[in-house]
Amino acid sequence: MRRLVTLSVLGLVACGGGGEGGSGSSGDGDAAAVAPLGSASIAGVINFTGPSPSNPSIDMADEPACADKYADGPTDPIVVVNDGKLANVYVRITGGLPAGPYPVPAAATIDQNGCLYSPRVLGLMVGQDLKILNSDPMLHNIKAVPTENRGFNISQPREGMTTTRSFAVPEVMVPLECSVHGWMNAYVGVTDHPYFATSGSDGSLTITGLPAGTYQLEAWHETLGTQSTEVTVEADGSATVEFTFGAAS
Repeated sequence: MRRLVTLSVLGLVACGGGGEGGSGSSGDGDAAAVAPLGSASIAGVINFTGPSPSNPSIDMADEPACADKYADGPTDPIVVVNDGKLANVYVRITGGLPAGPYPVPAAATIDQNGCLYSPRVLGLMVGQDLKILNSDPMLHNIKAVPTENRGFNISQPREGMTTTRSFAVPEVMVPLECSVHGWMNAYVGVTDHPYFATSGSDGSLTITGLPAGTYQLEAWHETLGTQSTEVTVEADGSATVEFTFGAAS
């Protein structure tokens, strides 16, 4: 099946009043605030056109404590679509970046919950801490398999255990696995700046703390590929960017 990928840029919308806070926020919130270098922002919307693909079922019969967390049975959340909006799309600025130094955000957290990683896709800045939590009453391990960074493979055999790691150089993306449960996958985008975000369940994301300027953006999805565009924001303004992914029937 040939996938069709389209993209549109909506352009500038009404100016805001001063845009405090940091970059890297998602549609679901929970982004760490950083000291902004500017007061402009980019709001993104990730659309999905066509029928939503069916994600494969996961056999968790040997892990009832995880299986019981899914009323309709567990599935592998490869393509997550809600009302035509696509989650887990990682968007970063790739060109036109303001001069640093860039503030490093507070630690981000990824959870092993229900024998899945949550969130499935997230962004980190070089040197930013990643806290890895095991919320399941069973053994998980965290296996990072980068190509540019140093990998790691850490066991967390008990519920509530946490491990903290970071990455030394930019890399998009770093896969995370669990050797105990082969269906568990996550992806970490590592950049040398804090201007990135991941779309939430409603397909939205926001990158804030930008000076006025023209920026190149790239949007990444684990199976639907990448897209890029350019957008200009004015001082104290907000630009809206819309990406549309889809699969041709």
